[in-house]
Amino acid sequence: MTNINVLDPGASPLDYYGFELRRYREAAGLTQRQLGDIVNYTGSLVGQIETARKLPTREFSERVDAALGTGGALSRLVELVLRSQLPAWFQQVAELEVRATEICSFHTHLIHGLLQTKSYARAVLGVLDSTNLDDRTAVRLARQSIFEKETPPVYWLVLSEAALHQEIGGPEVMRVQLAHLLSFEHNSRINIQILPFSAGVHAGLQGSFDIFRFASDPTIVYTEGYGSGHPTANPDTVKDCSLRYDHLRAAALSLKDSAELIRRVIEERYGEQRDSVA
Repeated sequence: MTNINVLDPGASPLDYYGFELRRYREAAGLTQRQLGDIVNYTGSLVGQIETARKLPTREFSERVDAALGTGGALSRLVELVLRSQLPAWFQQVAELEVRATEICSFHTHLIHGLLQTKSYARAVLGVLDSTNLDDRTAVRLARQSIFEKETPPVYWLVLSEAALHQEIGGPEVMRVQLAHLLSFEHNSRINIQILPFSAGVHAGLQGSFDIFRFASDPTIVYTEGYGSGHPTANPDTVKDCSLRYDHLRAAALSLKDSAELIRRVIEERYGEQRDSVA
């Protein structure tokens, strides 16, 4: 109990969440175990979250909000908590994703994090480092909540065909991931175009990048290196990358043909027959 008593709500969003959870629980006259029984979690987990030793999930927050009648307070707070757990160099990008009215992405070899499935994200994040993998995966997936906003951003992804063939996590993970891309086929706010191998030389050979556009703020271009991110509002860079993106989108397959290519790759590269042969 000592850890609970000294918890500083101003130390971090995670500490503030734990402080508020404890305050709401005690106001309801419940022990940690009693609350855990109500929301179908262990009392130990409730205690770990209250002492900022464990990350809360969106599901946990929604259940506790319903059980304690908080008016959705914890569900709103959990998004800030999860965002705060991103690597420090990436937190600014997560903020850009939240504020943007339009996001244009070009990726060369990976599905963009905003469209990754849980298993795919886990496989990517687990390379060379499997520590806290569940929490790190949850934090990455939490970024996708921007698509659940009342007015979500318009998202354009130009994805190199190479990303469809780069097998990450095994055939089943890839099948589910590519099927997830197809689930947006009729969503006018999430548009996916594949840049085919047949495009040859193209405007994105220098690497992946993102363009963030806002209602009133300047457009920002974001590029990424190993353990570092580079957002810039430099007008020349923005102009250059915007032109490159226009050319990439023109060179890419249409939305319909892109979906057909994804289906073909699922069948030919990650189909059931391939698994049985392996």
